[in-house]
Amino acid sequence: MKNFAITGVAGYIAPRHLQAIKDTGNHLLAAVDPHDSVGILDRYFPNASFFTEFERFDRHIEKLRRKNGGNAIDFVSICSPNNLHDAHMRFALRVGADAICEKPLVLNPWNLDALQELEQESGKRIFNILQLRVHPALIAVREQVQKPMPDVRSLQNNFASPADANLEPRPLKLGHKKHDVTLTYITSRGPWYDYSWKGDISKSGGVAMNIGVHFFDLLMWLFGNVQFSEVHLAEPHKMSGFLELKNAYIRWYLSIDRNDLPKNALEQGRTTHRSISVDGNEIEFTEGFTDLHTRVYENIFNGKGFGIDDARASIETVYAIRMAKLTENPDCPHPFLPAGKINSQF
Repeated sequence: MKNFAITGVAGYIAPRHLQAIKDTGNHLLAAVDPHDSVGILDRYFPNASFFTEFERFDRHIEKLRRKNGGNAIDFVSICSPNNLHDAHMRFALRVGADAICEKPLVLNPWNLDALQELEQESGKRIFNILQLRVHPALIAVREQVQKPMPDVRSLQNNFASPADANLEPRPLKLGHKKHDVTLTYITSRGPWYDYSWKGDISKSGGVAMNIGVHFFDLLMWLFGNVQFSEVHLAEPHKMSGFLELKNAYIRWYLSIDRNDLPKNALEQGRTTHRSISVDGNEIEFTEGFTDLHTRVYENIFNGKGFGIDDARASIETVYAIRMAKLTENPDCPHPFLPAGKINSQF
């Protein structure tokens, strides 16, 4: 049995980590969050020590490390705001623990190099929660798309109208065998979002990082690394663009704006719309999310966890998207992108 501590225990994602720690037969000794609405601890680890001040939490972890009795922390689960992940991973390594960190590991890719140096110095590891990689339906998709394609395809085949079909996308190479992919993710958020750390791009990394990084990781895991990228829309609540990967052309759209939900989603009372189509075929993966964090934890304990190198490509890609200049009048816009819609928050 391993001893755990957790940061950000009052946050949205923390219950999945608490469940994973419990499901894998381990024990939570300490938790920290500046907010004290943490009654959920009673459901999982009612005897865990709780702190609202990180300094006192730090001191407590050090005391556990230095006293006898086998109470030293083995793992720190990090569920704090995105901009704190880097510091909390450093804390974990400093107290002699491995880190299991939510996405993204960092906001700026160059910080990954320093973290890898700290791994080598401490002899401890940093693991990332890339749970879509362990989803059974998506593992099956990966096996399928890695097979040779039977015919030549281009993104033009999926344009919505004859007028669109006459366009010749600048980055595409006709005759090259690549999959045509459309990613759409809309997850409604109310006014609170803008007043939280998630609405502050310096803390969250913006929409592409906060709600999109795990999808970009998934797409590169499925289809290879980025060869070309355009950004077509960049607003505080939505972003859109185009990626050419080694084996796919991808149009993507990410939004927290309820007004972007498709009509059928609104009629069904749904607040989220998640869609990935490959060559016109919808990938169904709405089910099977309940235990994915537990599977990631199990992989870590079995020596198959996702480390810094696994996370690097998606972090570099989202950083490039965040810093990119907008492409006006794009040749291959996402279907949700209004014609001529160009707006930037930067």
